[in-house]
Amino acid sequence: MSAGTLARGLFLATFGEPPEGVWSSPGRLNLIGEHTDYNEGFALPFAIPQRTAVAAAPRTDGRLVLVSAQRPGVVGLAASELAKGAVAGWAAYPLGVLWAIRELRGEDLFEAGLSLAIASDVPTGAGLSSSAALECATALALNDLAQLRLNRHQLAAAGRRAENEMVGAPTGILDQLASLLSPSDAALLLDCRDGEATPVPLGFAAAGLAVLVADSGVHHHLADGGYAQRRAQCEVAAQVLGVPSLREATPALLAQHRERLGPLLFRRARHVVTENARVLDTVRLVREGEAREIGGLITASHASLRDDFEVSVPELDAIVEAANGAGALGARMVGGGFGGSALALVPRELLPQVSAAIAGTFAARGVPAPPVVEVIPSAPGHRDT
Repeated sequence: MSAGTLARGLFLATFGEPPEGVWSSPGRLNLIGEHTDYNEGFALPFAIPQRTAVAAAPRTDGRLVLVSAQRPGVVGLAASELAKGAVAGWAAYPLGVLWAIRELRGEDLFEAGLSLAIASDVPTGAGLSSSAALECATALALNDLAQLRLNRHQLAAAGRRAENEMVGAPTGILDQLASLLSPSDAALLLDCRDGEATPVPLGFAAAGLAVLVADSGVHHHLADGGYAQRRAQCEVAAQVLGVPSLREATPALLAQHRERLGPLLFRRARHVVTENARVLDTVRLVREGEAREIGGLITASHASLRDDFEVSVPELDAIVEAANGAGALGARMVGGGFGGSALALVPRELLPQVSAAIAGTFAARGVPAPPVVEVIPSAPGHRDT
C-alpha cells in the first residue's frame, strides 16, 4: 500500500471525514556531493521511489492537529500558539513548515485550524532525507490549500528554515531542493550558492548499472552536535582563508594557508574543495557517456568523508569495503553521516553478489544483515489526489 493511501486512510479514521487532498514528496539519494550544500558548493542528488505523504484539510476550531502512521498518539495545539519552541519531536517538521511560510507571508495562515495525517515509507535516520520528504509534502499541501502560489524554491526554503530554526538541525537546502525539483529520470546538479538546478541524465540503465542502498542500522539525528560542529568548522576555515564560503577555496589556497588552518580545519576544508571537484567530474563523465568511470570518484568521496571530514562509522566502512570487494565500481556513505546508509554503483549482473557480500560482512559480526535495495531516479513532490 502506498504512503498516500495510508495517509488518506489514517485521516479518515482519525478525523471522521476524507481529507481535502493528499500530497507526497520523495526521499533523496545523493550520488555525490556531501557536506557541500551549506558551503555553497555542488551536489548531485536524485529522488528515490520511497515517499512521505500528507493528507490535509482545514479545520474551523482554531487548532492544529497532527497524526502519523509511524508515531503513536495525536499532536495538537492552538493555531495561535504556533511559534519556535512550541512543539518538539516529529511534529516540529510539518508545523515548522507552517511557521516558516507564515513568516515568509507575514500573515497568520490557517488560523482557523488544520488537520494533517502523515504516512511514509522513507526510512528514518538512514541518510535518505526522511525529514525533507515530510517538510516538502507539507509545504505542497499548505501551498495548495491556501492558494499561495509559492514556487518550489520558496517551498524548499520554507522546509530548510523549519529544519534549521524549528527543529534545530543546521542543514543546507540540498535535501529540500532534491525532493521538490528532481526529475523522474535523472539526477539534479545543484549549485547551492544560487539554487540553480540542472537535470543530468545518468544513463545507468543503458550502461548496465544499478545503484544499491544499504542501511547500516546506525541511525543518526542531524540536530545532534556532530553535524553542527562540522558546519561551524567549515565556517571558521573559510574565515581563515579569507573567502565568503569554502565554495571559493582552491587546492592552492589551502596549501598556502595550511599552517594557519592547522591539521583539523585543513582536513575539513580539503574535503569540501575536493568533493566539489568530484561532483563536477562525475557530471562531466556521465554527460560523456562514461558512467562506469565514476566509481572511483564515489569511493574517493567516501575516503574523504571518513578521513578528512570524519563522519563515517565502522558499519558504513564495512558496507563500502564489502561492496567494492564484490565487484561494485564504487561505494560510499550518504547523507550527513554518523550513521545512515551507503550506496554502491554496481554492474547489474553483480547485484546478487554484492548484496550477498554486504550481508555476509554483517553476519560475520553476528548482527542482522542490513536492508539492501535498488533505487532509481523517481518523481519529485506532487499532489496525489
